[in-house]
Amino acid sequence: MYSHILIATDGSEFANTAVPHGIELAKLMGAEVTALTVRPHLDDFVAEGVVISVSDAERKAFKEEVEHHLDFVRTKAKEAGVKLEPVQVESGEPWKAIVEAAEERNCDLIVMASHGRRGLSALIFGSETYDVLTHSSIPVLVTR
Repeated sequence: MYSHILIATDGSEFANTAVPHGIELAKLMGAEVTALTVRPHLDDFVAEGVVISVSDAERKAFKEEVEHHLDFVRTKAKEAGVKLEPVQVESGEPWKAIVEAAEERNCDLIVMASHGRRGLSALIFGSETYDVLTHSSIPVLVTR
């Protein structure tokens, strides 16, 4: 049924609750997995009229730090014997990066966690999961 599953994670304990579901499903289906984490832009910025520059070394260190967001998925995939491609992309819109990565890699399922926020907290904090569900033509498995 599924041959290529994208598992989205930010490396947090909460986001990683979706990982075992995606890995186990991939194992049962004989599917390959793309594990995706989205790195926010790290740009120079202005604070109180002072330009704060971000060096190339700081950008590289940040990218390496974010790469560790995929460690849990790597471990679970290795334990299950599931083929895994870890991917890190940079984007200011994580939901859009998730949908685009799934489409570009011909994934047939996206697996991700949801906080399940409602009401005012959902309005204030938003929901990457909701945006993926809204904009993706690929099926999405949401875990809590």
